[in-house]
Amino acid sequence: MRQIRTLTLDEVRTQALIPVVSYARISSDKRKDEHGVQDQHKINRKTAQKHGWVIVAEFTDNDKSAAKVDLVRDDFELMLKVLSAGSLSDRTPVRGLIVVVEDRLIRRPGDYERVVDAYHRHAGFVFADQWQKKDLYREDVESMGLIGAVFSRIEVRKIQRRMRNNHRSRAERGVPAGGPRPFGWKPDRLALDVKESDLSRKAAKDFLEGRSLHSIVREWQEAGIKTSLGNEWTTRSLKVMLCNPRMCGLRELDGELVRDMDDELVRGQWKPIITVEEWIAIRTIFDSRKGYFIGRDMKIMKPHQPDYRDHSYLLSGILRCGRTQPDGKPCNTPLRVTRKKGVKHHSYACLSKAEGGCGRLSRRGDLVDEYVSEAVLAKLEEAAFTASAGQVEWGKEDQLKDVVSRLDELTAQWNAGNITNNFFFKLAPGLEKEIARLRAESANFAGSAKVRQARAGADVADIRRRWNLPEKEGGFPISRKRAYIREALHTVIVYPASKGPKTFNPDLLYPVWRED
Repeated sequence: MRQIRTLTLDEVRTQALIPVVSYARISSDKRKDEHGVQDQHKINRKTAQKHGWVIVAEFTDNDKSAAKVDLVRDDFELMLKVLSAGSLSDRTPVRGLIVVVEDRLIRRPGDYERVVDAYHRHAGFVFADQWQKKDLYREDVESMGLIGAVFSRIEVRKIQRRMRNNHRSRAERGVPAGGPRPFGWKPDRLALDVKESDLSRKAAKDFLEGRSLHSIVREWQEAGIKTSLGNEWTTRSLKVMLCNPRMCGLRELDGELVRDMDDELVRGQWKPIITVEEWIAIRTIFDSRKGYFIGRDMKIMKPHQPDYRDHSYLLSGILRCGRTQPDGKPCNTPLRVTRKKGVKHHSYACLSKAEGGCGRLSRRGDLVDEYVSEAVLAKLEEAAFTASAGQVEWGKEDQLKDVVSRLDELTAQWNAGNITNNFFFKLAPGLEKEIARLRAESANFAGSAKVRQARAGADVADIRRRWNLPEKEGGFPISRKRAYIREALHTVIVYPASKGPKTFNPDLLYPVWRED
């Protein structure tokens, strides 16, 4: 709200000016300069002058639709409070409202009723648009207003339906979507920008091989790489880019990949950056991260945060305490990292009893990191990963084809009038749900296979070389190392040492390998 003038009640009576408020709204402000709403306020000021009124405040909802139920128009809500109270917060009197046209004010019947209710709290309030004054206290005017709001709502739905149909038609033809230029493509949205597409392709490959989003973003920020809008890259914007099916030449509407009449995926007219299999693998990784943190008391806590940073230590959350409790059960508490002042190396220690652990086990961290790293690298050299990376068929392709065929046959019978609506709509949802489930299972299988292939195809000699190099010299970021460790290990159980000299004993570390 912008207050224009402050009038006392005596000034209103003396000058015979009726104090009113001006309301302006526009659904889309592409230029982001508020020119549309400012033009509406200018017209409203002329309307007030024509009727001998004075505008004491302006309420503006820029770039906001009045048709969306879940969208709050802040200034509209504030204006209703002012009209209901009959004054602004500083007690400046308010006796009416001016708009350019009524559909700037309301698009839904419920909003019209709220405006009329605010008027009926007082007597003698005025209302006008740029064409005429209107008495909102007359019953026929209220009913006509409601009818107008209904017709306005119908028109909005027609526009929305036309827009949805247009979007789907363009998608089915493989036409690029609108909006800002996507990173990786030239302004025509069809040809690849060589530099940006190479960066995007490398980011996708690195992510599939276990590198974190934060590590990639940090590298891009240090290199001065910007988004297509000239902004700094964030983990969020990088995730959105990698998850966008445009990367592999596909389109998505309402959460589903666009298919043609033959149920085949529609290929876009633009050149893809990665393969469909690589994109599915990326989506599979992100989907597997969905969920919530679980507390020690098994209560559901806050949702998992995006992978916004690298871990500071190699084995955080991987090591577990192997000390036996008085009841004979292992402690099994994840070890956390501790550091002591003046000590260069870190330690892995069990949580205190108050935190759910035993508080009686600790191990020197750098030596544990070195031992586990060597164990994982040895597994790689034994080609443990390649044993699980063979080309295995999903095995349910025929089942998916059968369900799709049954749905097609059911639809054909319904279109021909051979079965009733009740019978069709009783069976069709179940078949559609089964098709969606099988397609999701197929995508997850393909994605997991792609991830395994990416791991298996790695050069083990190069991995060992880069493992101990600093990151600035081409070494792996810690997220990449943890990805290899997670691929090889479920956990590493750390058993307590016996009394005596505190020397590092690797026999007290028990790796639980994934193939065991």
